[in-house]
Amino acid sequence: MKPPLNVDKVIPFIPEGDFYFTKGVEAFQKRKFDIAVKWMKKAVEASPEEPLFRCQLSIIYTEAGAYHMANQVLTEVLDAHGEEYVDCYYLIANNYAHLGLMNDAMKNAQQYLEQAPEGEFRQEAEELLQFLDIEEEDEDWDGIDDELLIFQETAFYHLERQEWDHALPLLHEMMALFPEHVTAKHEYSFALFFSGEETEAIALEEKWLEQEPQSLFCHTNLAVFYFQTGESDKAAAHIEALFNVYPLHSQQKLRVAVTLARTGHYQEAVQRFKALPKSYLQGHVSYYKWYSIAAFHTGNPSKALTLWEEGCKRHPFLSKDEGPWIHNHQ
Repeated sequence: MKPPLNVDKVIPFIPEGDFYFTKGVEAFQKRKFDIAVKWMKKAVEASPEEPLFRCQLSIIYTEAGAYHMANQVLTEVLDAHGEEYVDCYYLIANNYAHLGLMNDAMKNAQQYLEQAPEGEFRQEAEELLQFLDIEEEDEDWDGIDDELLIFQETAFYHLERQEWDHALPLLHEMMALFPEHVTAKHEYSFALFFSGEETEAIALEEKWLEQEPQSLFCHTNLAVFYFQTGESDKAAAHIEALFNVYPLHSQQKLRVAVTLARTGHYQEAVQRFKALPKSYLQGHVSYYKWYSIAAFHTGNPSKALTLWEEGCKRHPFLSKDEGPWIHNHQ
C-alpha cells in the first residue's frame, strides 16, 4: 500500500519563460505560426522583462504576414529598452516595406544605420534603402499625412481579407477626409460591389470614368465588375484598354496583373506578374493568389502550387480558399 501523499512536499511544475520560448521556437521552425505565437506569448507573460522573447514574437508575426502586429511588439521593446535593442529599427523598417509604407520604412532603416553603423543588419538595411531609393522614383510618399497612412493600412488589412463590411466605413471616411486621395474611392466601389451593391458600384465607376476617361482605376474596376456580372462585351472594352498600359508604379502594375487574371486573361497576367518586384509585394496576398491562379491556368501547376504555399505561409488566411485550381475566386 502506497503511503499517503504529503501535499506539503509537492512542488508544482511552473514553467519559466525559457520553456515556453523553446516550445515557441520549435513550432516556428516547423512553420506552425499559430502555435508558435501562443507559446511565445506565454513566454512573454512569464518573463515580461525579457525583450528577447518579444523580439522573437515579432519575427513570428512577420513570417506569418502580420506586419502591423510585429511592429506593435517591436515598438514596445524600443519603448522599454531603446538603445540596447536598436535592431528593432531595422525589423520595423522591413515590416513597413512589406506593408507598402515606404516613407516609414526609410525613416526606420536610416535610424538603425545611424545608431548601429556596424550593426548585424547593416548590409540588409543598406540594401533596403537602395531598394527604397529606386521605388521612390516611382512612388510619391512625401507629405503623406500620418492619419492617412493609418487609414490606408487598416483599410488594406480588411480589403485583403475580403472583409467588406469593415473596409467600407473606413474607405467612406477616407473619401471625406482625404478627397485628393483618389485610390480610396475606387477601393470603396470595389468593396461595395463585392458586398452585394453591384449596381451602385458600377454607376459610381462609370460616373468617374466620364470625368477621367484615362483612369486606370476605373478601367480595372469596371473590367472586373462587368466580367463578374456576365456583361462580356462591356468588360472587353475595359480589358482592351489595359493591354497597352504599362504603369510605372508597382501598386498599379499589380492592379493590372490581378485584373487580367480575374478576367481570365491568364497568359497576359503571367507576363505582368513576372515583371513585378516580388520583394516589394510580399505583403499583398493578391500577388500570390492571382499569380498562382494565372500560373495554374497557363499549364504551370508546380509554379502555381509553390506560389500558393508561399502565399499561405505569409498570409495564413489565404489557406481558407480552396487553391488555384478552383474557378470561383473573388
